[in-house]
Amino acid sequence: MSKANIMGVNFDAVTLTQAADQAMEQIRAGRKGYVVTPNPEIVYQAMEDPDFQDLVNHASLVLADGIGVIYAAKILGKHLPGRVPGVDFAGLLMHRMAQEKMRLFLLGAKPGVAEMAAENLKKKYPGLVIAGTKDGYFKNDSEAVAAVNAAGGADVMFVCLGAPKQERFMSKHQKELNVTLCCGLGGSLDVFAGTVQRAPDIFIKLGLEWFYRLCKEPKRIGRMMKLPLFMLLVIRKKLFGGKES
Repeated sequence: MSKANIMGVNFDAVTLTQAADQAMEQIRAGRKGYVVTPNPEIVYQAMEDPDFQDLVNHASLVLADGIGVIYAAKILGKHLPGRVPGVDFAGLLMHRMAQEKMRLFLLGAKPGVAEMAAENLKKKYPGLVIAGTKDGYFKNDSEAVAAVNAAGGADVMFVCLGAPKQERFMSKHQKELNVTLCCGLGGSLDVFAGTVQRAPDIFIKLGLEWFYRLCKEPKRIGRMMKLPLFMLLVIRKKLFGGKES
């Protein structure tokens, strides 16, 4: 499977279906690992923090979540088939898991959100077993690890703590967690719970999901400013070069 190095982050050049195929293969084989879904903001964080970049690049799957990553790939002449949004990857993965009655644990979001998501997902994916839930407001990691293992573990755990916290959690604790595959999915639990609505399809197709979210949540402007800065750094690299990290 080929990789595309975008500003130091090694993305897997896969489609949504290929990503789900590979994840299912890993789960069935019982190979522990974790999935990351970097957008430009996360790539920018990785550029500034070599340790964070290293743990991102050690993931089993590195999926191009943001349209800015796809634009960067085109500018740099790297091949990526297209976006693989984390929420879409999770949806297809749950569909596949339900067919084999696999177990899923939900970790993250505000109190009550994971439980709401669990109820919705059980209805949407009959056969999917929700092993348990835990909100993201725990005082220390050991509390969360204990909750997962006490629930009997799971084939997959969605870790929705936001970057870089979720990536650090997965990397640090994957060996002690009774979970085969952890997936870092940011705010996806809010979407599954129905507390946050995804952008209309037309925005998604045009690669403007980020703009829709900004309009709905203007306070995100500080974070969104990383996108033009990221693109400027990509263009500078294209024009003037520089070593790959």
